[in-house]
Amino acid sequence: MESYVKTKNKSGVGYIEFFHPAHNSLPSQVLSELARAIANAGEDDSIKVIVLQSGGDRTFCAGASFEELVSITNEDEGKLFFSGFANVINAMRKCPKFIIGRVQGKTVGGGVGLAAATDFCMATKFADIKLSELNVGIGPFVVGPAVRRKLGVSAMSQIAMDADSFYSANWAMEKGLYAKVFDTTEELDAAVTAFTEKLKGYNPKAMSEMKNMFWRETEDWDQLLVQRAKISGRLVLSEFTKEKLKQYK
Repeated sequence: MESYVKTKNKSGVGYIEFFHPAHNSLPSQVLSELARAIANAGEDDSIKVIVLQSGGDRTFCAGASFEELVSITNEDEGKLFFSGFANVINAMRKCPKFIIGRVQGKTVGGGVGLAAATDFCMATKFADIKLSELNVGIGPFVVGPAVRRKLGVSAMSQIAMDADSFYSANWAMEKGLYAKVFDTTEELDAAVTAFTEKLKGYNPKAMSEMKNMFWRETEDWDQLLVQRAKISGRLVLSEFTKEKLKQYK
């Protein structure tokens, strides 16, 4: 199957779904399409609330595309690639509508950043999380502000430094990343449907103002996340990281 990003409007709820055959990893093309889909849904008056989800019934998101990371040859290419994550997070931040996360399975690296950038995130008990970037010689620099905003400095530093370990969905709920955790995907989907049905009946202007309030003090992220992308773009060229990526490949 080929990768895709698609939006479906179900009676005022905009479902944005991304997919990649490599465990829903995120190459530049998918990141670009995802940022554009979020911006478009935010401008569509027929969409009252947005659900962000991935295709398939296992991994929610494997993070950055290792194939693309290996192909980076200079700092400009590196900055451009990691700016893709910055663009998605900033699109989510600036979208005037609530974004509900549906996380059906494990999520790694940049995928944790996507979950953290939603306004309300629900998951299954299989949705363990890991910030694995340090394993390959970089760090969660671009997604860091979003993850820190949800988990706090202590919890974020814990999983960022313990880069080999998955942390359970219940741990993620206790720390504030997930609002609710369910035993099955069916229960998760029922909860997402019920919650979005309630939200779409509320005053859109009130929800937009609430979102602005929730995201106060992030106005510098347009610049901050690009600066972080430069750091990752530089580190991905290090000999340490190149050797690590060869091992994973």
